[in-house]
Amino acid sequence: MTLRKKVYVAAGSYTVSLGTGRPEFNPRKPRPGLEHYIAEAGRAVVSRIPDPALIDECVVGNFMAARFNRQGNLAALMPTIHPALRYRPSTRVEGACGSGGLAVLTGMKSVLADLADVVLVLGVEVQNTVKAVYGADILAGAGHYATQRKEGHAYFFPAFFSDRAGAAFARFGREKVRAAMTQWFVNAIEAARRCPEAQEHHNREQDLYALGNTPPNPAAFVEHLNFFDCSKVSDGAAALLVLSEEGLRKSGIKREEAAEIVGWGTAVDDITKLPEDPTTLATSRAAVSKAYSMAGCGAGDLAFAEVHDCFSITGVLMAEATGVCAQGAGYEFVSSGGTRPEGRLPMNLSGGLIGYGHYTGGTGVRQTIDAWKQLTGQAADFQVPVSAERPCGLVVSMGGNDKTVSAFVLKRG
Repeated sequence: MTLRKKVYVAAGSYTVSLGTGRPEFNPRKPRPGLEHYIAEAGRAVVSRIPDPALIDECVVGNFMAARFNRQGNLAALMPTIHPALRYRPSTRVEGACGSGGLAVLTGMKSVLADLADVVLVLGVEVQNTVKAVYGADILAGAGHYATQRKEGHAYFFPAFFSDRAGAAFARFGREKVRAAMTQWFVNAIEAARRCPEAQEHHNREQDLYALGNTPPNPAAFVEHLNFFDCSKVSDGAAALLVLSEEGLRKSGIKREEAAEIVGWGTAVDDITKLPEDPTTLATSRAAVSKAYSMAGCGAGDLAFAEVHDCFSITGVLMAEATGVCAQGAGYEFVSSGGTRPEGRLPMNLSGGLIGYGHYTGGTGVRQTIDAWKQLTGQAADFQVPVSAERPCGLVVSMGGNDKTVSAFVLKRG
């Protein structure tokens, strides 16, 4: 399969990822809600085009606002961004933590179907409304609640990925795997320090490796992960435009100011079943393979990747899912610096989910914005070189325990 027409992303903007670690976050004081974040991210994007009426359609990605915020029908919040969006088609999409990636994909489909030239895509989540253990129960909806929740751990998803880490310890050696997981955490915090909007931007811990290597406490949490192995509970939003070539023209956006999506892949696995091999992300690998096939490229063509690292073990396994290294080789690849800014395949250059933060429904949109920034030279302190030899970027947006995945290959427009 090939794309029937060119599709671009541009004009991206995201908010601060608000939660523990940010100096402005105080759990005892009122904080912004969904409406605030939708308006902030959306208006930043709308301000970059000459007329908001050029937007043909809106898409909002969100996972669990109906439980975190008691608010459904988020599509009808999009007109709060600007009056010109009243009566425009607007859709809300959900795929657990991969909701943002599905939102980008939904915008693409409208452009490819000639239903729109300019689509405003936004992802949002406000999660700091409940205590962590209650949030874990809400997020358990990304797994099969009816068959897995009752017997599951109180910290449902951390336990799933703790099991993945434990399986990797048994197969590849605890010391090797643990070293890679700790290095992933170190890389995430160092990257977040280069991104002002990141939740861990102000982290000034001197010995990050020792912090990341804190022994797990199964009595208080899970068996094979510590708290530093986990992505953040975050509030925020991200928004961008998905455009056709005609949409670029109408919006006054130069092609070199946009990134072209040259390949995409999506894959879904059975949510009722546990992974056959917990030491691999088979669904992510399948989605990435589809994206490469459509783009006519491979891991060797990538200048960087934005991958879903809900936990440190997930990030290491994502290095393998990109195809840059074989199964079992990701641990040494990460430990030796392969994913750092100067490495063979830099990953998660603004901090990823562990460093930047993880407002679940918006993460896939934020990842796509960071890819656009890299390809157009707008990534500021976390910019890496993009060369003619390696002109592409990869985004992998994952939902659940590797159950719903969208992958995109992008090039500079």
